[in-house]
Amino acid sequence: MPHRPRAPRPLTRRAGALLGQTALTLCLLISASLTAHAEAGAGASTGDAITHADDHPGEWLGHGRTWSEQRYSPLDAINADNVGSLHLAWHLDLDTNRGQEGSPIVEGGVMYETTAWSMVKAVDAATGKLLWSYDPKVVRSFADKGCCDVVNRGPALWNDKIYVATYDNRLIALDKHDGHVVWSVDTIPHDAELGSQRSYTITGAPLAAKGQIVIGNGGAELGARGFISAFNAETGKLSWRFYTVPNAHNAPDHAASDDVLRKVAYPTWSKGGAWLTQGGGGTAWDSIVYDPVTDLIYIGTGNGSPWSYLLRSEGKGDNLFLSSIIAVKPDTGEYVWHFQETPKDQWDYTSVQHIMTLDLPINGTMRHVIAHAPKNGFFYILDAKTGEFLSGKNFVYVNWAKGLDPKTGRPLFTPDALYSTKGNLWYGFPGTMGGHGVPEMAYSPKTGYVYIPVQQAPDFYQTAHTMEVHPDAWNLGEETVASDARDSYQSLAKITRDLRGWLVAWDPVHQRAAWRTPEGTDPINGGLLATAGDVVFQGLANGQFHAYDARNGKDLFSFDAQSGILAPPVSYLANSKQYVAVEVGWGGGYGLYPSGLERRKPGSTNHSRILAFTLDGADSLPPAQVMSLPPLSPPHDYDKKSALAGSRQFALYCQWCHGNLAKSNGVLPDLRYSSAIADNGAFESIVGKGALEAFGMDRFDKSLSPEEIETIRQYLIWRAHQTLEEQAAKGGKPAH
Repeated sequence: MPHRPRAPRPLTRRAGALLGQTALTLCLLISASLTAHAEAGAGASTGDAITHADDHPGEWLGHGRTWSEQRYSPLDAINADNVGSLHLAWHLDLDTNRGQEGSPIVEGGVMYETTAWSMVKAVDAATGKLLWSYDPKVVRSFADKGCCDVVNRGPALWNDKIYVATYDNRLIALDKHDGHVVWSVDTIPHDAELGSQRSYTITGAPLAAKGQIVIGNGGAELGARGFISAFNAETGKLSWRFYTVPNAHNAPDHAASDDVLRKVAYPTWSKGGAWLTQGGGGTAWDSIVYDPVTDLIYIGTGNGSPWSYLLRSEGKGDNLFLSSIIAVKPDTGEYVWHFQETPKDQWDYTSVQHIMTLDLPINGTMRHVIAHAPKNGFFYILDAKTGEFLSGKNFVYVNWAKGLDPKTGRPLFTPDALYSTKGNLWYGFPGTMGGHGVPEMAYSPKTGYVYIPVQQAPDFYQTAHTMEVHPDAWNLGEETVASDARDSYQSLAKITRDLRGWLVAWDPVHQRAAWRTPEGTDPINGGLLATAGDVVFQGLANGQFHAYDARNGKDLFSFDAQSGILAPPVSYLANSKQYVAVEVGWGGGYGLYPSGLERRKPGSTNHSRILAFTLDGADSLPPAQVMSLPPLSPPHDYDKKSALAGSRQFALYCQWCHGNLAKSNGVLPDLRYSSAIADNGAFESIVGKGALEAFGMDRFDKSLSPEEIETIRQYLIWRAHQTLEEQAAKGGKPAH
């Protein structure tokens, strides 16, 4: 391990940031020479190129450009002085209008991007011309097997191959020149410990490092046991696997995680509880990072399965390794250290959010650290080599913990927040959306700030009395009550009043906000890009793409992208010009989230695109399309008792795609307006018999009886009548 320089006295933020950048560069150069032999024959060219990314700043070769995942571009032709003159250079319409969250790879003038349904596009980065495309042909009815839409967060590059992980759990290597399949593997281990679970999906970007392609899977809401798999980049052969929670029998999995799970993790779980049949959770569905300075892979893990701590683990133990960061050796998967950010997690406070590494002055000494802002609302600084807790501070209002223990980093729980063991209804900050969600952070070594897309989005929590397992539905162990809609409206109104969103520039050394954009009522903020031109780029749910001054947050540029943006931008050079590009398209976990959040432009149509900007761009978008909903004309009669029962079935099986209270966000059909609710036979044919399977609507005849399906239809008719009443109260204006 190379020796890191010590600062003789406390440093100013700017001096510390500059020294940190120098130290990091030195460490990377030394590490590259130490690992060159190990990488020889396993793809040294891509590894060397990413290690020396600043030698070719016009390319974007990894998910966060460099191993550090800082999402910082050294390009400065577009800067705070001229970004107001930015123009659209080109746009490429995509062939699916589901959620888009991809971060592209750019190499040699070619952009490689993934889209919804795990499709891949190779595009001329200067013109937007499509060079080739690949469709893994995910069966559309597989959509309901996952949590949060059929998004994909990007490809990976290693030498002559592009890698995509598909929604239906395949890892595929494509020839980067023409897109033909080189190899394809199933990432799911088919063993007894996973039982009959079929909830696994993949939405994250693979990690390519040291000749390995590493990927995790999601699915904890529907019942899953987390794991990470590494495959040989050339052959697709499994190299190692690491499970994130123990198996039900504390038996060996013949995996790299066997020893630590049996000795360290298993004692933190109860001998009974729903985790034994629901897998326990801990899925590693997003952030997986390689650090050449420590030669470690950092893995962020997710929530428990089920959510309820009382039902999951009988209210006992910390439940390792839920909501944790785990460090393993990249060649073998061997465990090195872990840090659990949310013990006993029962709030869906996953730790899979963007992980980055920095060199920072901590108490006057330069430290190589992990910077992390998970859903629980605290910003953590950990020693990257050992996992030692160095500091932590909440970056958004929280009420589940009073703070963090200054020595251990363990949260100091607020008693009422332990709702499952206390049996109370609890209104939590953050809610299940978290204080920071999927959209990526960015860091500028010039300002020394970490830029965080922050959201204040509370939720109500209440544990169920017993664990009911429903096939094809979320099984959270949370109370799902058939109630009068008035109660639901009141709860939704309370949440809506408390919704806020900001872009925050966070000083990681002093653990405080340097600035933040003005408070907004829309909590949804897209991923970020910081550049050497002192600009931070970000898209928002309202369809606006912004450029902010990285030093003070001043809004310098905005562009109407016509659809909400969740994906993070990137910057690159093509034909010697700097471009900034972003994938546009509303959906994902936010677009389909059952909190009643809808597009902020009522009537707008989601239109997924890739947009690229330059200073001399001459392109323009066609006029925005407006969705015209038909007049509401539900059947006159419905059964109120049946509708109340149907509200529970809708909440269990339907709301995650079609919206809370059946209010769609515009991505998937608004069932209040569906003509199918007028006909019992037509509705049962769609929901029960799969008449629309080819379009992504699964069949539920194995989960719901015809009588239960009819209660859902009655509920939708009831909701349509309530919407008519709302429209009348507003003077007949349609309610979206």
